[in-house]
Amino acid sequence: MPVKELPYPLFDADNHLYETPEALTKFLPDRYKNAIQYVQVNGRTKIAVRGQISDYIPNPTFDVVARPGSMEDYFKNGNPEGKSKREIFGESMKAIPAFREPKARLELMDELGVDRSLMFPTLASLVEERMRDEPETIHAVIHALNEWLYETWGFNYEDRIFTVPVISLPILDKALEELEWCVERGAKSILVRPAPVPGFRGPRSFALPEFDPFWKRVTELDILVSQHSSDSGYARFDSEWEGSDGEMLPFQTNAFRMVNEWRPVQDTVSSWVCHGALFRHPDLKIAVIESGASWLKPLMEMLADTYKKAPEGFGMNDPLEAIRRCISVSPFYEEGVTDLIDLIGVDRVLFGSDYPHPEGLAQPTHFADMLGHLSEEDQAKIMGGNLARLLNL
Repeated sequence: MPVKELPYPLFDADNHLYETPEALTKFLPDRYKNAIQYVQVNGRTKIAVRGQISDYIPNPTFDVVARPGSMEDYFKNGNPEGKSKREIFGESMKAIPAFREPKARLELMDELGVDRSLMFPTLASLVEERMRDEPETIHAVIHALNEWLYETWGFNYEDRIFTVPVISLPILDKALEELEWCVERGAKSILVRPAPVPGFRGPRSFALPEFDPFWKRVTELDILVSQHSSDSGYARFDSEWEGSDGEMLPFQTNAFRMVNEWRPVQDTVSSWVCHGALFRHPDLKIAVIESGASWLKPLMEMLADTYKKAPEGFGMNDPLEAIRRCISVSPFYEEGVTDLIDLIGVDRVLFGSDYPHPEGLAQPTHFADMLGHLSEEDQAKIMGGNLARLLNL
């Protein structure tokens, strides 16, 4: 199918690369070498984190992957036949160079009609949760990944691919050091997990005053904070309800966990205002990526009701105004944009395709099909202009 030509440039807020097995280990200091290992289990390669085999990402080598957009119909029309995820994925494919390195990816972006993209890692989503009681190890592994990302992709490849390094916050000084390291090398955005920060004294919100030096520096550097869907640790709570003990497995059907799927991002945005970070740092720029937008309306309704009853709990600051000022959201294609625009305004809506993940769009320009009711000016904002503004491009 030929690519649909659009009268404005596309800046995709949600692209992914597939890491090679050395991504987490090549730059890892010897003292942490056992933190990440690749092991053989019944003839298949698995990743072991601190000696514990994880199935969170079933094929961590990414040599064979699901086809881009193979779940598009599932998300749009549902699954009335009750097919398994394997049936929905269909035939897999071997990873192509464009999934692994930037030069080939640029060529593919040209074919797909995408001018620029934020490029997120894929393996990073499993690290922090599985190391939550070892903060120093988290920082070591995250920095090793960032070194690999910088060597392999760079943080700004030809002003078109902007790879997003990860920042973890358990040890504030190390987080600040990592922030400076990434920005000095051209990073335009950083990835902060939408979850409580692990640490020596247990988890706590990133929006508490103890992290203010970090957010102050982020605003001074004028860096976009991306909060991409991840393993936020909520499998612990799901397991308690189910009387089980298991990690988050995103590609296995579990109705109870699907019902609660967006609690992490809802709690994340709630924390930004309830714990005051958006009031203390009003110039923060935050992009919520690959979490859709269905969670936002009920959250804003609850916040409005809470603010009506207890404005002193927000320091007499309006939480909805803070969200509309600081937070941009990338909706799923099947959700449309009308409700989201009504909630936070067209300037806060971002186009993201999740390419080449199976949950995303096989053809990123297809996202524009749901914008025909908007003016061309507003379409251009959503399809790239808003993100370019947030990144100062």
